[in-house]
Amino acid sequence: MGIILKAENIEKTYGKGPLQVKALKPSNLEIEEGFFYAIIGKSGSGKSTLLHILGGLDKPTGGKLYLEGESVFDLKDKELAILRRRRIGFVFQSYNLLQEHTVMENILMPIHLDDKDPDMEHINEVIKTLDIEDKLDYYPDELSGGEKQRVAIARALASKPAIVLADEPTGNLDENTGREVIRLMKELAKKFNQTIVLVTHDLEIAKEADRIITITNGTISSIEDKAI
Repeated sequence: MGIILKAENIEKTYGKGPLQVKALKPSNLEIEEGFFYAIIGKSGSGKSTLLHILGGLDKPTGGKLYLEGESVFDLKDKELAILRRRRIGFVFQSYNLLQEHTVMENILMPIHLDDKDPDMEHINEVIKTLDIEDKLDYYPDELSGGEKQRVAIARALASKPAIVLADEPTGNLDENTGREVIRLMKELAKKFNQTIVLVTHDLEIAKEADRIITITNGTISSIEDKAI
């Protein structure tokens, strides 16, 4: 297993002068293929800032980010957008499903936007693992919160990305539903050798990960490698 994502001295500063805030202090991080990571920390610690930089959604003030050896922030904006669409899957707290499209249309949307032919064997296996086979013709407003998040996860995995990044994926779910979503994500990580990095404030959810990254006051203070 190799290194999928590597951050070298990445940092993020907002504002200038006396209003300047260091959201993320110079940090190094290596994300290894096939592992399920959790990023934890108090509110305002910098965990979402880190995740957004890792996903190319926010540019760091300094440092380098490499995805499968390619320098992410040396790309032009259009090239960066293509990289995100093809090689990074995103799961957000608010689901971000298109209300006027069916479940299946939502799952396939990133692939169709890329004008690619979907790998239906892979996609159907993801759908089966997430237990949403009977929901494919439904619309988002006909689904429960847990079902919406399963659809969002299926969409993130549909293009077989190098990495999936999830920002508080259980934030809008009740405790039991949230636990089930995390269980399914863990199963997908193992089944498809899928690298997943999620942000959570819930230590119990973080304990389900293979590795736990703790952020304290904008600094990566520890990386716990659990026995697998």
